[in-house]
Amino acid sequence: MLTRSNFGKLLTASMVVVLVFISALVSFAQAPSDLKEFKILIEETDNGIKMISEEGTAWKELSFKFDKKKPHLIDAYGVTTLDEMPVREASVYADFQFTIVKEKDRIVLKSNEGTAWKELSFSFAKNGRQRINQFGTASVK
Repeated sequence: MLTRSNFGKLLTASMVVVLVFISALVSFAQAPSDLKEFKILIEETDNGIKMISEEGTAWKELSFKFDKKKPHLIDAYGVTTLDEMPVREASVYADFQFTIVKEKDRIVLKSNEGTAWKELSFSFAKNGRQRINQFGTASVK
């Protein structure tokens, strides 16, 4: 039988477990204020994708066709594939990595690190454009 004393101990233990769990989650999550800024304009072309860096990268423009078998890995230094993912030292550039792949009529970006978002997905109008940054999608003027 659950007595008042046992109930208090059970409640206290449960609260400790919840607090430890929340603390662990917070320590693994990257705070938005820790993110370095980057801005990338993504354009659909007749031949694939063109990405124009507006801020936070070592590259100015990337163009590539989608490979249906492998997503491309994008970081502050350019584009590669996951099986060729380089190890980078800390730098003045934004510390982000995401993959980009075309799925049917949508572009899907999945963040590995350095963003407040886990996944972005959008479609383009014919030869459309979309701006992204460390917080997600942004308006294109």
